[in-house]
Amino acid sequence: MKNKSLQTLGLALIAAIGFTSCDGLAKLVKNADKITYKVTPDPMEMHGDSITVSITGTYPAKIFPKKAVVTTTPVFKYNGGEKALKPIVLIGEKVEGAGQKITNEKGGSFSYTSEKIAYIPEMKVATLELKATGQVKKKIKELPAKKVADGTIITPLLLKNDEKALMAKDNFVKTIPRSITGSIFFVINQSQVRPTEINSDEMKAFKDFAANGIAKGFAFKNMNVSAYASPDGELTLNGSLAENRAKEATKSMMTMFKDKKMKLDAAESESFYNKVTTAEDWDGFKKAMEVSTIADKDLILRVLTMYPDGETREKEIKNLSKTYLEVADKILPKLRRAVLTLNAEERSRTDEQIKALAASAPDSLSVEEILYAATLTTDINTKLDIYKKAEAKYGSDWRTSNNVGYIYLMQNKLNDAETHLKKADALSAHNAIVDNNLGIVARWKGDRKGAMAKYKSAASAGPEVTYNMGVIEIQNGNYAAAVSDFGSFNTFNAALAKLLNKNNEGAMTTIDNSTEKDAAISFYLKAIAGARSDKADVMNNNLKTAIQKDASFKQMAKDDAEFIKFRENADFKAMTN
Repeated sequence: MKNKSLQTLGLALIAAIGFTSCDGLAKLVKNADKITYKVTPDPMEMHGDSITVSITGTYPAKIFPKKAVVTTTPVFKYNGGEKALKPIVLIGEKVEGAGQKITNEKGGSFSYTSEKIAYIPEMKVATLELKATGQVKKKIKELPAKKVADGTIITPLLLKNDEKALMAKDNFVKTIPRSITGSIFFVINQSQVRPTEINSDEMKAFKDFAANGIAKGFAFKNMNVSAYASPDGELTLNGSLAENRAKEATKSMMTMFKDKKMKLDAAESESFYNKVTTAEDWDGFKKAMEVSTIADKDLILRVLTMYPDGETREKEIKNLSKTYLEVADKILPKLRRAVLTLNAEERSRTDEQIKALAASAPDSLSVEEILYAATLTTDINTKLDIYKKAEAKYGSDWRTSNNVGYIYLMQNKLNDAETHLKKADALSAHNAIVDNNLGIVARWKGDRKGAMAKYKSAASAGPEVTYNMGVIEIQNGNYAAAVSDFGSFNTFNAALAKLLNKNNEGAMTTIDNSTEKDAAISFYLKAIAGARSDKADVMNNNLKTAIQKDASFKQMAKDDAEFIKFRENADFKAMTN
């Protein structure tokens, strides 16, 4: 009886052991090291202010229990904290419910993409660990935790605040074109200049212009003399008549400029005069007819259209005998003329005069002169002082407030810049230049969406606006868009965009062609490009130079996940330890 009891107990124990082993969890835990994982990207990367990882895993055959639910939780660990991500649920082939199925016979794979993890500075040095538990009914076993990724690349944070602010330009011109036009009229078939014509009101104004110009120091360039004959009479004679009228008009002007009040040596030379003649002024005739009140003007205008030949035109018009007398009286005399245009340049104050007045008597300068004065210095504080004076004197001109704001942006005085730019905006709403600058203010204050809206409204202001959009696109993680927005600009940020868009060679070429090529951070960027290209020599040479120029890059490189696979490199260790 006793033996029978022992036999029964043994069978029960064997059954219990068999029941325990048949759940398969022990075998899963024992073979956990055979499960393979791949994390992309590895090292992890920050883009658009957040981190996202994709994980693929493979279970070999014969280890995943048929009735098990395996819950794997990625845990993002960083300095001072950790964050558990949404879990990965895997189920055996005999389990009903949600989850990615893995068979026992053949094993299987799973894929997973995490939610976005908001980046904080402590995450620069981080790891990704997988914690898994297997469950069959009520029985639960933990699998060994496994680190699957190390480090966080935060290269987008190298972005510079190098937006292109826009200054409102002055309209100052060093020489102002000046001219006056007057006419001398001739008697039919005559070329002599009558005294009454020289003393006409029109010619008096002409003379006053010349005298005042001489007094003000105008630079007189030339005089255009256009002489005409009316379209009546024989063509050859009219040609000679027009030429003689040009000559006589020129002689009259040369005589006039010998007067003491209008002494102008250049005008005493024939070369000062550009003479053009028109034998039959049909164009002038047509224009005069179009504005006349002559009864048959429509008929005459139709004749001009029908007959291109001058003699035929003249004959047809003369056939309208009564009308022709009115034409000869009211139209033709005004066509027998010489039109004189005197061209000169008024010279503005010299640069030295404007600079001196900007310092001593800015109120004596026009708005164009004082805005121009600021361009004559490279000292940013002197520019600011001049623009403030311009704003005080010409506060209703948006350009003055915009340019004060522009300088404050250059000095990183954000609040002061915003105050003056808002004033400019109130004076000139939806102004592309002001909107661009307000976009920079918005971006620096952390409002990317508002900044992009301002840039879009400012697109007409030029490629600088598009460049500024590229800065935002780097922050948003849209690197291809950033490369496009930066266009042909060769800057650190343009090189950074190319690097982030996986164009390492393009990044290095851009930085080498930039004005920032000798900066320590530029060599650091090239060291990253070398590391990404698996070119240890390029990485080491550029990192060495960066550290020589700025010792802070030693610790930065030591912690930077861009160099994680080179941390055991002897040269790298020598530079960073």
